[in-house]
Amino acid sequence: MKTIPQDIARVLISTDDLQRRVQELADQISADYQDQNPLLVCVLKGGYVFLADLTRAMSINHAVDFMAISSYGSGAVSSGVVRILKDLDRDISGRHVLLVEDIIDTGHTIAYILDNLRTRQPASLRVCTLLSKPSRREIPLPVDYIGFEIPNEFVIGYGLDYAERYRNLSYIGVLKPEVYS
Repeated sequence: MKTIPQDIARVLISTDDLQRRVQELADQISADYQDQNPLLVCVLKGGYVFLADLTRAMSINHAVDFMAISSYGSGAVSSGVVRILKDLDRDISGRHVLLVEDIIDTGHTIAYILDNLRTRQPASLRVCTLLSKPSRREIPLPVDYIGFEIPNEFVIGYGLDYAERYRNLSYIGVLKPEVYS
């Protein structure tokens, strides 16, 4: 195992626990969407590692597309302003859509995306998130698939970053506060 960088306080979710839970989510999603050929919409950039593992673990036919959303900039706290930087490449009307997100914190960003996607008239619209911080939620949201509920700590790794660093870690770690404050 690689050594843990000094600016990481601790490993919150191990590589093995991540892979086990991703397989469980893939199995459940595959069962729920049997014969529906869902479109998995990944929210970039943080969700790409989760999506890659999830899509390989699924046993059903499905398609993928991507959206890039900005609400953080390079900081540790959401700015509250949500912008679409990259929109979907395909029409989702009449499609079963599963939004794949890395983390749901306050809920503002995901609520914005859901509102936007609902106007496009998908057959169904569900949410799958790797991480959820229920203690930070400001907007109640229906989340259909949750990998892990986590405490209110700044996490990085497995696609999640701080200032474009740490995405490559195979685990979820807690960043030391002195790094981002």
